[in-house]
Amino acid sequence: MANIYEFLPLGLLAKNIVPITKVYYVVFAALTFVGGIIGYVKAKSAISIISGTISAAILIAASYLLREHPITACVIGLIVSVLLAGKFVPDYFHKKAFVPGGLMAFLSMVSIVLTIIALLPK
Repeated sequence: MANIYEFLPLGLLAKNIVPITKVYYVVFAALTFVGGIIGYVKAKSAISIISGTISAAILIAASYLLREHPITACVIGLIVSVLLAGKFVPDYFHKKAFVPGGLMAFLSMVSIVLTIIALLPK
């Protein structure tokens, strides 16, 4: 029976999905944290900096756990990504502004896809 890795056009992605996901979580965390700071500076939104910091910390933790506990780390990363997508996808469609809604929606969706691929059996 064929698995998803036989159909992926990028063999590199299929073979190195865990390290790629680990790095992506760190980048996503950094951008989420910076976005929270920008939201606070521009709109004086305390919830932006609080949620950005918490989301970034959880994504960093998921990245750290990915090698030793891949399923737990992927579930944590998936939950954070889905929650962020749930906030920013509708925000993007409502406001039609790429920053922050479109960028965060895109980053969240990429994270969801990478995480699901990482969770699939090898």
